[in-house]
Amino acid sequence: MQYHLNGFKPGDYQISDAARQPAPPPPMADLPKQVDVLIIGCGPAGLALARQLADFANIKTCIVEQKSGPMLFGQADGISCRTMEIMEAFNSSELLVKEAYQLHQNAFWEPDAQNPQQIKRTHKVADARLGLSEFTHGVVNQARLHDILLDGMAHSVTHLVPHYNRRLLELVVDQSLTQDLDAHPITATFERNDASQSSKVEIVKARYVVGCDGARSATRKSLGIELQGDSANKAWGVMDVLPVTNFPDIRVKSFIQSKDNGAVMLVPREGGYLVRLYVELDLLGKDQRASQLNLSVDDLIARAQQIMQPYQLEVKEVAWWSIYEVGQRVAERFDDIPAGSPDGLIPRAFVAGDACHTHSPKGGWGLNTSLPDTFNLGWKLAAVLQGKARPKLLQTYATERRKVAFMLINADREMSALVATHPNAKKDASSAKTSTADIENFIARQNGFIAGTSIDYDESWLCTGHKNQALASGFPIGQRFHSAQAVRVADGRPVQLGHLNKADGRWRIFIFGDAKNPLDATCEAAKLVKFLADADTSPVKQYTPTGADIDSVIDVYAVFQQQDLTLEDMPDFLWPAKGKYGLRDYEKIFQTSKTHDIFEQRGIDRLNGCIVVVRPDQHIANILPLNGHAELSQFFDGFMLPPQS
Repeated sequence: MQYHLNGFKPGDYQISDAARQPAPPPPMADLPKQVDVLIIGCGPAGLALARQLADFANIKTCIVEQKSGPMLFGQADGISCRTMEIMEAFNSSELLVKEAYQLHQNAFWEPDAQNPQQIKRTHKVADARLGLSEFTHGVVNQARLHDILLDGMAHSVTHLVPHYNRRLLELVVDQSLTQDLDAHPITATFERNDASQSSKVEIVKARYVVGCDGARSATRKSLGIELQGDSANKAWGVMDVLPVTNFPDIRVKSFIQSKDNGAVMLVPREGGYLVRLYVELDLLGKDQRASQLNLSVDDLIARAQQIMQPYQLEVKEVAWWSIYEVGQRVAERFDDIPAGSPDGLIPRAFVAGDACHTHSPKGGWGLNTSLPDTFNLGWKLAAVLQGKARPKLLQTYATERRKVAFMLINADREMSALVATHPNAKKDASSAKTSTADIENFIARQNGFIAGTSIDYDESWLCTGHKNQALASGFPIGQRFHSAQAVRVADGRPVQLGHLNKADGRWRIFIFGDAKNPLDATCEAAKLVKFLADADTSPVKQYTPTGADIDSVIDVYAVFQQQDLTLEDMPDFLWPAKGKYGLRDYEKIFQTSKTHDIFEQRGIDRLNGCIVVVRPDQHIANILPLNGHAELSQFFDGFMLPPQS
């Protein structure tokens, strides 16, 4: 798709540039007095959480934002492979794939040995993330991702929409009520800052609150949570521009280092014409902020033109620009449980996204770390609020995501140092480097983390079964379910199995069959299906409410090696009757194909098969042998609650 030819216009890219008009201001409505979950902030973390919770009719959610309306442009642009996978869980990946610039190459530029004041391309390489996912890393306006999440919220069963123009004045957690799960211990006081009713104060009582309100988070400050870390005392500029240039790699992500004038990281944007430039600026003094440099966008353009000599760069339009300082900080905690508190306390207030980890934007990790924060937290909140899981589930959010935050800032610190031609203020400011080889090596070494596909959660009661990892070596326990194709038995259609893991709060059990035919009574896969179908033994049936569909809590799929399977021979449990009419579900049984053998691709034991248990956030929770019936029940018994009669 091509757009922005005659100037940048925000909005829905499915509408032509000429016809695209700004959206009208969102309507104002009073805040609810009492909710289950209060979300503060409409960035990627807040909207991803709201998008999940909007699908639960029995959970009352409210999301508020200080700004006057949805984002139009600016800030993040990179959409990692993992974020694409999460958007697929919301049934929303196709639009992003269609609209985004897809990153397939990286180019590296250094001073020309013959003329050091000019740059010369050293080489191009394929992007190191290719092949880590069925999706390719994309680049698209963050506002478009917001639009898609907002659209999903509005069309959900709850028709959830944000409340804009609300500034948080005070957030109080009544500690005497936090361990009473039916109580609403959160009191949030907001001031309306719209023109019509400015200074009107509204109070919301909530069971849980999640602060997704950015690096200067009022929620974090109200909870007394400190950001820990430091600044590199280095300023960078960033701008999205429509250029006319003879630079040959204007549509390739490029790392450009000049001899004396600094560095540029060039990122092509969606639409075929727009380009983002990260421009290295000067060192900052102690306690100096980038905003104090008093630089204009013309200064950024002039610096970029110097760095990119001998190529011409004429900027026709600037869609967005900013100046920032590099710094890496992580919140001391991610919830309201102070360090040293007694074990077993249930958190009621959380921080997510930039409210709990800040860093430079060059790596594209802000959005791509923030959104998975609440993708992790959302299903846990829903499970506890619906009485499906023990409250201790909420304790795992801080443990799992704080580890990722430290990985993020360590990677960002290294990346920021490599991209710059001059070191930060902690090193010898007179020295300069111009080699891009270290950048290339870093990207190759950190490709899984950059893509978000290698992020893993440590061993716990929620990620266990490591002794059985050899049964499926390509599904590392704690990492996300790495999708691969299998063929649906009912209609012969190739299907990405990872796309079955939707953001609907359900657990998934994948049965990968052993070498025996599943119709053979001695087959371990057949014995497992019989166990799961038995009302007296099955954890699936134990946690399914009376009258609900059999897959409403734990959804079971089977993948067999045999090629001569027919649906009518399969056990009823694998193609169950569902819904008010008792219609059969034909989309749960799969077989391998000669061209896409998931057993080979994911290192699954052909002789013995295995069970792969997948969490509602798509991470591998457990791997068990097919005869591990008791262990499977024990796993779910450790944190799930049977339905209330």
